[in-house]
Amino acid sequence: MIDNLTKIAKDLPATVPFVGPETQERENNYKFLARIGANESVFGPSEKVQDAIKNAAPLTWQYGDPENFDLIDALASFYSLKRENFVVGEGIDGLLGYLVRLFLEPGDRVVTSLGAYPTFNYHVVGFGGKLSLVPYKNFHEDLSGLIKEAKKVKAKILYFSNPDNPMGTFHQKKDVQKFIDQVPDDTLLCLDEAYSDFVGQDELAELDTSRINVIRFRTFSKAYGLAGLRVGYAIGNSTLISSFNKVRNHFGVNKIGQIAALAALEDQEYLRKTLISVEESKLRIKSIFSKMGFSSLESHTNFVAINMGKDSNYAKNILTELIKNKIFVRMPGVAPLNSFIRVSAGQEEDLRNLEKALAEIMRKN
Repeated sequence: MIDNLTKIAKDLPATVPFVGPETQERENNYKFLARIGANESVFGPSEKVQDAIKNAAPLTWQYGDPENFDLIDALASFYSLKRENFVVGEGIDGLLGYLVRLFLEPGDRVVTSLGAYPTFNYHVVGFGGKLSLVPYKNFHEDLSGLIKEAKKVKAKILYFSNPDNPMGTFHQKKDVQKFIDQVPDDTLLCLDEAYSDFVGQDELAELDTSRINVIRFRTFSKAYGLAGLRVGYAIGNSTLISSFNKVRNHFGVNKIGQIAALAALEDQEYLRKTLISVEESKLRIKSIFSKMGFSSLESHTNFVAINMGKDSNYAKNILTELIKNKIFVRMPGVAPLNSFIRVSAGQEEDLRNLEKALAEIMRKN
């Protein structure tokens, strides 16, 4: 049967975009002391959300609502938009897969930044799309470069994340609005805002659902602490959003995920406290590395990009040593971003373990 794979699938390597901490734990036969590499929220969901999950546990024999009705209703109210402007899916990753399936034919061109979120690229290649990669500029995604390339190759999709992963940098509202206005009419702008909860909502470009060629992605995986339940959503023009019903897995978002996301959205006070904890943790991370002579970028996410001061080999060596010391962190995959390592916000115990391990590593180096 393997010979019956599609031509596209036959030519693809069997890869996973990220090596999970669980894989590394199995390989090393130990448990990490600090899991601060996947940009999860170590602060977890609120007690109200946990209670909602516990109360819903006996209902796991039921499929989730295929229309995600209650959650979409709450999102519409939260953003003062219409229900038809939202689609809910299995995290942003799942929704990106549906988006690519909807719009890409084999050979279609897609523009993104070199070193940006790899799972999007994974979907593009999986459906036969051709990537055009624009280098970062001063550790920010290059807005003018992205627009120029999109026009040059007549891109079907243009992907841009703000705030950015893996660098944590951010483009101001006026610049993003100008960028949106410059996107060609026949190019779909995929604006990934997974980390948008970590900046002031008035700092983000306006949610204009009249634009047929702009779609925004947000998630409950980051600030709301629900990464393990995989609930994300897209915001866009009703005609564009309705297209997802042609291809999405209607039972893809499980019942517990729907209930937990609804409870999380309703508990904005806990979100506010979490954001404070994240900011405090980021300051601590910067301080730990600063004592060792390393600088960091200003972060608009729940992680800090640390400049290791030399080349990618040196950064990789430090990361490897941290892993050996049971500290899970990650680093960007391409130059010049890979002279950095990326550390997610952690609890106090996580950061004590990080500081101890880093001090030992630097003493030997």
